[in-house]
Amino acid sequence: MNNGNKAGLHDNSIINTSENYEVEYWANKFGVRPERLKTAVRAVGNSAVAVAKFLNNK
Repeated sequence: MNNGNKAGLHDNSIINTSENYEVEYWANKFGVRPERLKTAVRAVGNSAVAVAKFLNNK
């Protein structure tokens, strides 16, 4: 998700934790709290694939 004004149009490969709407989107997508999502991004980087793997292994 790169542009909050274009709902539905987003980059499914990168998680931008600087944007609240992206944090909410990805947290909901992965079924975790926003804090958990940010912890995962800090641990493995902002790749959605890497974050998904991290969250599924914890």
